[in-house]
Amino acid sequence: MGKAIGMIDTSKFRAVIVASLLLVLATYGMSQQTSTQQNSGNETADLASMDLEQLMNLKVTTASLFSDTLSQAPSIMSVVTSDELRRFGGLTLGEILDRVPGLTQSSQYFTDRSLIAADGDQTKTSGAHILFLINGRPTREVMEGGIISDLLESFPVEILERIEIIRGPGSVLYGSNAFSAVVNLITRKAEGNQASVKGMGGANGAMAASGHFTYKRGDFSMVGASQIHEAPDWNLVYLVPPPLQHNPDAPPEPPFHDTYLVDRGTGDYVGMNYKGLSFMSAFTEWQSTAFVQGAVGETRQTRDFADLGYEHKVRDNWDMNFNGTYTRTTFMTFAYPYTDRDSKEFVAEWTNLITLTSKDRLTAGILFSRISGTEVASIDHSAEDAGGNRPAGGFYAQLDHQLLSTVKLVGGFQSNKFAGIPFSTVPRGGVIWSPSHTVSIKALYGEAFRPPSLDETSLNIPDIHGNSNLRPELVESFDLGVDLQFSHLQLGANYFHNHQIHSIITVGEAPIHYENLGGVVFNGVVGEGKYFFRKDFFAQGSFLYQTNRDQTGTSNVTPIPNYGFKSGVSYESSRGLVLGIFDVSDGKPKPYAFNVNPLTGWHNSLNAEARQDVSRYLHMSERNSVAIVAHANDLLDQAVWLPGFGFFNIDSIPVQQGRTVYAGLEFSRGQR
Repeated sequence: MGKAIGMIDTSKFRAVIVASLLLVLATYGMSQQTSTQQNSGNETADLASMDLEQLMNLKVTTASLFSDTLSQAPSIMSVVTSDELRRFGGLTLGEILDRVPGLTQSSQYFTDRSLIAADGDQTKTSGAHILFLINGRPTREVMEGGIISDLLESFPVEILERIEIIRGPGSVLYGSNAFSAVVNLITRKAEGNQASVKGMGGANGAMAASGHFTYKRGDFSMVGASQIHEAPDWNLVYLVPPPLQHNPDAPPEPPFHDTYLVDRGTGDYVGMNYKGLSFMSAFTEWQSTAFVQGAVGETRQTRDFADLGYEHKVRDNWDMNFNGTYTRTTFMTFAYPYTDRDSKEFVAEWTNLITLTSKDRLTAGILFSRISGTEVASIDHSAEDAGGNRPAGGFYAQLDHQLLSTVKLVGGFQSNKFAGIPFSTVPRGGVIWSPSHTVSIKALYGEAFRPPSLDETSLNIPDIHGNSNLRPELVESFDLGVDLQFSHLQLGANYFHNHQIHSIITVGEAPIHYENLGGVVFNGVVGEGKYFFRKDFFAQGSFLYQTNRDQTGTSNVTPIPNYGFKSGVSYESSRGLVLGIFDVSDGKPKPYAFNVNPLTGWHNSLNAEARQDVSRYLHMSERNSVAIVAHANDLLDQAVWLPGFGFFNIDSIPVQQGRTVYAGLEFSRGQR
């Protein structure tokens, strides 16, 4: 454990230095505030007082790459707006996404203690069925196939302008892993020179610090952010299930471990733009505790992300984009099974957005990708246990056609060829009917794919063997959604039917191996609503019901509960006070045969956010502000243990400790 702690100390030092540099860069030139900056500040203030009808007419881009209103976007979508980010806050991306309709907090053994599942889909031992985008560009972990905890726990959320979430398949536009959801993290744009630094502390070593800036000079703009978060170490007793106390393939384990659950993360982001040439980069690191085969040890996950892009307007009706996107991920453990992974993905893509006629819009592109990686799992790191590389290419197209003033049609496909895997195509199609300005009905069909990961094809350790003959996983999805929106009220409901085919699962006894033998059908309903009692008093809520069965007829084969409810209320006054409280209530997860540790039944995660701007009381200038800030996690003080889902579905692991309250100050310049 000492080695891991040493690493996080270095990360803390780096994060503090980065945050300081961000503030210095942002304050440079503050005295040269332009009318553009003043307009930006007014727009931000206007957004804070928007009613629901205005908020629902905000444009989204993830569903088609064109700008659409939420009701006309050709997908079942949710948006976490800047208004909601300010009202409810959140120390981590995982906490924010847990508030989104249809998404559920979950966990699995070893690599992803922090997980988000969409519409009940957690058939993998990672987040491999959800694709994360940063400003529309994909970031994937390709060795295991979808580790996402570092993003959920460490991405600097202060830089977010909004989050767009597609529930359902997105492979036609985004390719691999856009299986059950697409999460697009859209960052702030620099309309002027602004900076903000926030620091909070709590009992038992809890701390959170963040900073962000925006800078604009002529045609050049730049934004950046840094974040560090550390929860109190959670002292607990972890019982080792009897079958794992004498595992012949693992070191001997005692009956129990008196240990600590570690939760520490840092993240950075920077983005630049000059006359259509753009560059962005992000780094996330998370350290936590792993529970695997009775052993307890610390893990470290990192992600380096970079994208170089160029946007060119060929004609008034034709926009062209070129992007090169790189992601490198690492995963290390400091106890059995001593795993050390290093994987990379590079994607080169050419995208075209063409308005063919007043009724037709075409999105089309081609891409090339290459993944590579290595894994060493032996105690002495004497041999490579998995690895290789795989090139791939593909092309895609999606057409939106306004058939009638009230009816829009959408259709598209993506075709791919992966090395060693046959050529394949996934389609999508649908219709959007808007009989009035308050009603929108969507009927959508789509397919998505996920090719096998490098581990699944090449792993060779005593317990698990890969299979080089695996085919991609497929899903066939049908969604029916209804949205009603008025000046102060929005209601929505959607029914989903998802049929997974060729699911990659492990079979046999030691050594187990991977096969395309799985098939799972999900059915369910998601309902959601938002209501503005007044412009300063806002409430929202949602529910999820889902059920599933596999190819043998067994029901509820995932660890996601059948029911979940979410609700939140927020008050924002004209005198600078913001209060928000949000509760996420999930049903009892499925127990396993050898549970010896706690398995939490119905449980709630009640979090709160508070902010009071005190600038007016300090007689500060319009461009400077100071605020008292506070955030509370798990106000009900309920420890949560969830299934350690994975190869050994026999026990639970700790996920959420009790109440933690953070409080501190926020300093801002260039915005009020």
